[in-house]
Amino acid sequence: MFDFANQAYTLLIITVIFGDLFTRVIVGHPIDEPNNFALGNLLWSVALATSYALVVVFNPILGAIMDSSRLRKSFLWISCVVCVIATSGLYWVEPGWVILAMALIIVSNSAYAFGESFVASFLPGLGPRHDLGWISGLGWGLGYIGGLVATAFALVFLGEPSIENYSRIRWVGPFAAVFFLLAALPTFLFLKDRNRIRPQHSSASYIKQGWRRLGQTHRRVRSLVDLRRLLMSIFFMMAGLYIVISFAFIYGAQVIGWSEQARVTMFVTVQISAAFGALGFGWIHQPIGPKRTYQITLLLWIMAIAAIWQTPTITQALNRATGLALHPESVFLVAGLLSGLSLGASQSAGRALVGVLAPYGKAAEFFGYWGTVSKLAALFGIFGLGILQMVFGLANAVVFCLVLLVAASVIAHSINVDRGIQAARSWQRTRS
Repeated sequence: MFDFANQAYTLLIITVIFGDLFTRVIVGHPIDEPNNFALGNLLWSVALATSYALVVVFNPILGAIMDSSRLRKSFLWISCVVCVIATSGLYWVEPGWVILAMALIIVSNSAYAFGESFVASFLPGLGPRHDLGWISGLGWGLGYIGGLVATAFALVFLGEPSIENYSRIRWVGPFAAVFFLLAALPTFLFLKDRNRIRPQHSSASYIKQGWRRLGQTHRRVRSLVDLRRLLMSIFFMMAGLYIVISFAFIYGAQVIGWSEQARVTMFVTVQISAAFGALGFGWIHQPIGPKRTYQITLLLWIMAIAAIWQTPTITQALNRATGLALHPESVFLVAGLLSGLSLGASQSAGRALVGVLAPYGKAAEFFGYWGTVSKLAALFGIFGLGILQMVFGLANAVVFCLVLLVAASVIAHSINVDRGIQAARSWQRTRS
């Protein structure tokens, strides 16, 4: 249910509505260059990159503290409430109020990202290792259904992100916040933290224990060769994914020049295909193995990004071959279908594989690393694209995303899952 809830924030604020609103309305364009949104794109990159930098710095120590204190639900609740409050505040942003908008995005997106890692730390306790792929896929698939529901309501009742519609579209922040809070309540009411309860300590004692655990992990992490390789692969994968998540609808508006109907169709296509992708790959996770599942999702991503990059060329080739008069947005929608299939599946498969290779008793800490790697990747990918699009334009800068996903696939090929599981069990025997 937390996956179901937090997708409202990701889609409404980061991907579909507010990101586009920020670049084209709140920041806008130079008076003499009506189609130049490079500054808005760059500032959007800076806001997101700053929020992810905070996660990179604090996530590992918070994960270690959670493992030590057994207060995972409390940390998850705080992250949820902070995200809800900051997201609600977006209502008060006016066109031109760039600093306030960036500040609220930094706070809300940081809290969202912390919560994403916090809730993932519960995964290893929800079932045996061989079922984690299905459990993770179920959560991620349900998440995309939640995003579909939330964004469908928003698109119907709030309309398109434009200056003419600003009095209505500004409600996207409060709407996303309320949806997130209400849909997340079952998590806090019914989810059991099955870690052994320890005696209560002071906050200073928990922090000290957290640092001690983190130091122990750093000294011994070299023995977890395959988990380290997985985290390296996830770094490159997530760098590419966060570019797509943060810029796909901006790309559609600025490069493809799509219609409002195509924007809505793209959203529905991606959400439904992402839900099916997460559920479908979660289902095949056990028979074909976690590594192969992860590799297939990366291959789908490479195909999708190549199609996005070459959308105009592919459209021209199809028109010449068939005699039709296709618009680039039609080809872009097909690329969106591929992106959707791989979007939920790749993140779910990566999350499950971390659960398979991480030692028990260190779940929050290693999912803290997972969150840190993911957000460091976001910092690298989004800020890198922001700089490259200033030089080469957004249409050409997207090839950077393709390079990142190829690197992720190459590294994933060297992972040995059986060896990684044995290393995790060896860690546990040593600790016991």
